Amino acid sequence: MATLKEKRTCGQRCEDFGHFVWNSDTKQFMGRTLERWVYISLYYVAFYIVMSGLFILALYVMLLTLNPYTPTYQDQLTSPGVILRPDIWGEEGLEITYNASDKKSWMRLTNILDKYLLHDKYCLLYISKSIPFYFIDYNETHQNESNQHCPSGSYYIQKDFRGPHHTKYACIFTREMLGSCSGLEDPTYGYPEGKPCFLIKMNRIINFLPGKVGSPPYVKCTMLEGSHSTLQDVDYYPVNGTFDISYFPYYGSLAQPNYTNPLVAVKFNRITKNTEIKIECKVVADHIRTDNFHDPYEGKVVFQLKIES
Repeated sequence: MATLKEKRTCGQRCEDFGHFVWNSDTKQFMGRTLERWVYISLYYVAFYIVMSGLFILALYVMLLTLNPYTPTYQDQLTSPGVILRPDIWGEEGLEITYNASDKKSWMRLTNILDKYLLHDKYCLLYISKSIPFYFIDYNETHQNESNQHCPSGSYYIQKDFRGPHHTKYACIFTREMLGSCSGLEDPTYGYPEGKPCFLIKMNRIINFLPGKVGSPPYVKCTMLEGSHSTLQDVDYYPVNGTFDISYFPYYGSLAQPNYTNPLVAVKFNRITKNTEIKIECKVVADHIRTDNFHDPYEGKVVFQLKIES
């Protein structure tokens, strides 16, 4: 009959552990001699050096296949998304609500427009010598210094990098082109009068051509909920709410660091106060979708508007 295993005391267990850490009889440290520890250490050092080298080599070969100016795959970006300014988000999407008689209420909206037109900043990382930060500034002075006038009605195709620092040129777009929604003639953008301005911008897609030559994309706003007579008195800037095709194609932030997004300003001159309405503004063009169920902001933007008195 097997005997029960002897129960060891805490002191004996500590003694056994110390014997495992250093065995003075066999000169072993944690079960291995110094020679064996040297061999196994050299093996793992060599193993990880080889694995790191293979990873670096694979990464280097992959980077050789990438174009720094154009993404390899952009299959999901068939047409651009549309952005609205000012952009106040609620539970059901964009919800623009303000009190025309309350300066603090409408100034939070005009401040968004001022910030966007004056200093919408983005960062650009260069490997070569260049300025690390650029500011999108729609003021005429800045635009004349950074960009150039382009002939309207045709795509601005650039096959070479003739700009400074091996870049491509971009076309001028100034806030003066936004008419009464530029914030220059009326710094309040019509908000206290109940005639608010909204800025509409298309997201950038590299090498995207929105339509046929001579047929620029344009913005058209329609009423989804509310009185349709509200949209009978709407002003669009530039003329007819068009995005001139000279701003296309876009070649990427590395190729066009001074690229300025063209804008369309929409001014609603007759809004019924104290009534919530729902408006849809589409960008109409041959190659821009507006019926994507999975992306409701592809080619269009929908927002609710309510002006309180």
